[in-house]
Amino acid sequence: MSEQYEYVPHRLLRRRVRDIASGAEGELMAVINENVSNTGIEHWMEEAYIRGASGREFTTAVDNVEAAR
Repeated sequence: MSEQYEYVPHRLLRRRVRDIASGAEGELMAVINENVSNTGIEHWMEEAYIRGASGREFTTAVDNVEAAR
């Protein structure tokens, strides 16, 4: 698997967001275009890294991120 990734700009960086898949909220720390494949064929996906209230970060698909109310 390739260990390549790149940071992607996002309008909600450093803002409070909600993961619509889980309902969890936190601060959007980064959006990274990452090779998530565990086979020889690369599969790239934009993942959002969100820091929750506990201080731990979790990931979700960038399409699942919306501004928190």
